[in-house]
Amino acid sequence: MGAFAVRAPFGTRWNDNDQYGHINNTVYYEAMDTAVNAWMISAGLNPQGDAIALCAASSCEFHASASFPEPLEVGIGIESLGTTSVTWSLGILRAGEDDPIATGRFVHVFVDAATRRPTPVPAAIRAQIEARLLA
Repeated sequence: MGAFAVRAPFGTRWNDNDQYGHINNTVYYEAMDTAVNAWMISAGLNPQGDAIALCAASSCEFHASASFPEPLEVGIGIESLGTTSVTWSLGILRAGEDDPIATGRFVHVFVDAATRRPTPVPAAIRAQIEARLLA
């Protein structure tokens, strides 16, 4: 459905609304970060393993507002896959709809957990990105 190869449910909570009656912008970042990390763990990344993904950059553009109790989804795609980094293309969508109410991107750089020096994207993650998100 739509431009995103994977969509993950994002249940809104009462405390996600801000004083203006809509979901606060920080919640969108939390939803995107959670969806990407949950996807990587399901694809084989061990968060306590030798390679970890650190966020080097992120951005979000807001196109429409939402508020609790709307069920939302996070769309996950790939903007680019490098040797040591992944740039995720993300969207916050109303459940079942194709037009994102927010679009974002995260750049993850994989580093050695001990030295914090760049290391190649783990083979299991690369294979799953190629098969499930770039196919």
